[in-house]
Amino acid sequence: MKLVKESVAIVIRNPEHRAGFLVVKRPDNDPDIPSVWELPAASLKKGETYEDAAHRCAQEKLGVKISLGRLVDEGSLEKGDHTQHMKEYEASIEEGIPLVPQPHAGMTQYTQWKWGDPETLIEAAQKGSLCSRLYLGSIDRTW
Repeated sequence: MKLVKESVAIVIRNPEHRAGFLVVKRPDNDPDIPSVWELPAASLKKGETYEDAAHRCAQEKLGVKISLGRLVDEGSLEKGDHTQHMKEYEASIEEGIPLVPQPHAGMTQYTQWKWGDPETLIEAAQKGSLCSRLYLGSIDRTW
């Protein structure tokens, strides 16, 4: 039986454009999916809830505080020696302005951020990004 790694992603809506949302660029040396635009995401730490991990992701990877909204979707993806399981939530920024990279070591730090749209996530979905696949699937968009 494969190990299951739990993770969370957040869809932070652009307050000025309802169809837009915050996307982040993974670093060029990322071991999983380098140099693609996707949603902010984080693996759960031991004893952490999905909601706690979403708040930590926003703070430690973007430098903002968020409020969580509805569950967008959840799903799993086989990745070599493990299965990744993810829940994806809508969120809004309550405090701060996104800034990347953040000074927190030991986790993937993004190199850029911008307001994107579903088209922005297609390359990441094609390369195996579960958060991108979940979001695109939630709006009935294929990749």
